[in-house]
Amino acid sequence: MRSLWGALLFYTVLPLPQPSPLDLRGIALWSPIVGILLAVLLGLWDGLLELVLPFSAGLRAALVVLLWLVLTGGLHLDGAMDTADGLAVTDPQRRLEVMADSRAGAFAVMAAIVILGLKTLALMEIPSHRFSVLLHALAWGRWGHLFAITHYRYLKEEGKGKLHQAGNDRWLVYLLAVLLLSLVFLAWDLRFVIPVSLGIALAVGLVINCQLGGQTGDTYGAIVEWTETFTLVAAAILLRLQG
Repeated sequence: MRSLWGALLFYTVLPLPQPSPLDLRGIALWSPIVGILLAVLLGLWDGLLELVLPFSAGLRAALVVLLWLVLTGGLHLDGAMDTADGLAVTDPQRRLEVMADSRAGAFAVMAAIVILGLKTLALMEIPSHRFSVLLHALAWGRWGHLFAITHYRYLKEEGKGKLHQAGNDRWLVYLLAVLLLSLVFLAWDLRFVIPVSLGIALAVGLVINCQLGGQTGDTYGAIVEWTETFTLVAAAILLRLQG
């Protein structure tokens, strides 16, 4: 339970009491569960906006994405931005150096605009089943980053991402995948989203790994963000085709 508490403190900005000492070992295994919790909070916020305030679809979607960003403290988005800057460098030897730079480059800014913009626009195109889509996007995005943690080489000798390596047996990762598949019973009418989300999560991690030859803490965040984004876009397209 200490590792679950550590996961909530590390992956979110929820106002929770911080134990001393804070135990962060094994927190990555809890990240999909944290994603489900965040999806519940976003779903409640989305429902409240729809019930109480007569917002347009665009403004409502933007406010959901805003809370999404606030709850995570921009942790994963920052990683996606740094990864974008790193991948833009043609010299593979300098990529990690560029990613470690705290200054945001042009490609980092473009990545943030694309991610936040696509999430907002995709939510606008999902008039129903929004909670179910959010549930899949946030849960599978974090499972994808957990898969990358356990299956790909970590490129740095030190770094925040290093702490994610401890206590992650591969069989537990697959067990979590089976548990996440049970989400189909919470959203049977959106069961087609599950293979799409799972495929996106694996594909994003694989592409980044092929480009960099491994993973860092920044790429873990990029996997989360791009999986969430592409899942929303795919769900919007599939729902439109479905009906």
